[in-house]
Amino acid sequence: MRVLVVGGTRFVGRHLVAQAVAAGHEVTLFHRGQTGTELFPDLEHRIGDRDSDLAALTSGRWDATVDACAYVPRQVHALADVLGDRGGQHLLVSTTAVYAAPSGPGIAEDAPLIELPDPTVENVTAETYGGLKALCEAAAVARHGTETLLVRPTYVVGPDDYTWRFPWWVHRLARGGQVAVAGPAGNPAQLIDARDLGTFMAHLLATGAAGAFNAVGPAKAVTWGELMDAAAALVAPPGTSLRWLEPAAVEGVLREAGRGAFPLWGGTDDDRWIETSDPAKALAAGLSIRPFANTILDILAWTRVSAPPDGIGLSPDTEAALLAAI
Repeated sequence: MRVLVVGGTRFVGRHLVAQAVAAGHEVTLFHRGQTGTELFPDLEHRIGDRDSDLAALTSGRWDATVDACAYVPRQVHALADVLGDRGGQHLLVSTTAVYAAPSGPGIAEDAPLIELPDPTVENVTAETYGGLKALCEAAAVARHGTETLLVRPTYVVGPDDYTWRFPWWVHRLARGGQVAVAGPAGNPAQLIDARDLGTFMAHLLATGAAGAFNAVGPAKAVTWGELMDAAAALVAPPGTSLRWLEPAAVEGVLREAGRGAFPLWGGTDDDRWIETSDPAKALAAGLSIRPFANTILDILAWTRVSAPPDGIGLSPDTEAALLAAI
């Protein structure tokens, strides 16, 4: 199968490409060239910018197109305009953030989607991200038909995660000591390894599947507390203790330091139930989820040769002050 991947050199895209190549697909990459062509040197690289320069895609024909980096519907329409009928089946990498905040656990693919008050907005923020992705889904189906694949992952984790949202927690637990963790510990938690997500998407394309899929894990629901305990058991040195903070204290830190201070915090409103999205349909379609321990240990190894970006995680001084106030 000939597969065009739009945005295939960063985290989610690169793992999809790796799995698609391993499955024997012929892959073409379209990207801005900012990560160079050293990654996947044997593949065809077409350089451009989906916002301003799609000229590199005016020729060629593919059996499938994977759009891994659409954030506003205009981008979906522009890609459809340049490809016409040459792109084959379309797969849009979406997110479980498209769901409207439910009143309780358990979200299937037919649950209501979030609607933006202003559907013309293009400023991607924490408040508009899910609604814009829902509009991207609608645009993709409108342009490519009901055979469109909509893959909705939860938080994607694993090696090469440039966001460091979950790697930061692994990194912090490995340092040991008293670790300030954002409560409530009973909040639901869902993660998926980028490599499992890539394998699943490649499988969907090969099998001719269509429709929406919640690409989430684990198969059995867990809480944030259980997730952190499991990670600590794997990577934290003896004597490490998790100190759970009340939501009010967490919110105070976030107001001062920004959302990245406690990455992946689910809050206390109904949005937290989005992390109970049901993976049954995806599992039946071939999603395979590796043991959580494997993901954690691979992330730990990656954090030892990488560095977190600015704005992610607590500073030691802020953490010490929070712990002293408990």
